[in-house]
Amino acid sequence: MKIYQRTIAKSVSATGIGLHSGKKIKITLKPLPSNSGIFFKRINSTKKKMIKAEALTVGVTENNTSIGSGEDCILTVEHLLSVLYGLGIDNILCEIDGPEIPIMDGSGASFLFPIKEAGIKKLSEEKSLLAVKRKVKVTHGEKWASFEPALGFKIESWINFNHPAIGAQRFFFEFSSDRYIKEIVRARTFGFLRDVDLLKEKGLVKGGSLKNAIVLDDFNVLNKEGLRFENELIRHKVLDTIGDLSLLGHAIAGKVKSYKAGHFINNQLCRKLLENKDNYEIVKSSDVLEFGKESFSLDGIISLA
Repeated sequence: MKIYQRTIAKSVSATGIGLHSGKKIKITLKPLPSNSGIFFKRINSTKKKMIKAEALTVGVTENNTSIGSGEDCILTVEHLLSVLYGLGIDNILCEIDGPEIPIMDGSGASFLFPIKEAGIKKLSEEKSLLAVKRKVKVTHGEKWASFEPALGFKIESWINFNHPAIGAQRFFFEFSSDRYIKEIVRARTFGFLRDVDLLKEKGLVKGGSLKNAIVLDDFNVLNKEGLRFENELIRHKVLDTIGDLSLLGHAIAGKVKSYKAGHFINNQLCRKLLENKDNYEIVKSSDVLEFGKESFSLDGIISLA
């Protein structure tokens, strides 16, 4: 069975606050033809450079994922990329008039609605898949992440915070577009009140508030509405992981496991996978691969057909 590439049916715009810059930013999403890929452009920069969303173009990974460099650097791309992957969109141009993608409500839901309003258009070219063939792993202190062969796209993630409202959490997610919308897209980013002053000294989280993040003091969640899911924090980690790994540029067939991983570890995992072509294979959706005794199938992404 073939799965076809997608874009949006028409341009659509939204406006929000940048989490780190605190600036009001307008984002406009525009359709692109088959085999283009996902591009970002800062229309307020001198060069207005088109930056392709790829793992090797990732720059700063402190409290966000950025792509590009200098005046064309674009921060906080991970939530939008996660939603694009969740909806199976392969080709799109994202224009912004500021330094980062707006944070909106801290989840992916605020991007989901305008994209659905624009409509999703099926294109004539077949979608390509990146199939993981060999296990790879990266570590950074006690944090780690690994990729291994699997049927479809699966994520198993753990976090462990010494905090009474969090503690140790594990979440297993087997990707489909329907599951992504129901289980992942509404999960918000989070942070700790004790870290705010230090982060602001670094020029970060100037636009952060209870309207766009889950904020915790030493004991409780400070948001009056509480959590959207009992385990919303680990679900957001999965949302981030999908966005970061989408920078591989293809639908993914493989299983990711991670412990306390963030944007840096996720990008290092992508780079580790890509550094040896024996680790993966790019195939068309209608192909079938054999990994030893294990067959690859399209079950994990079949909802994108």
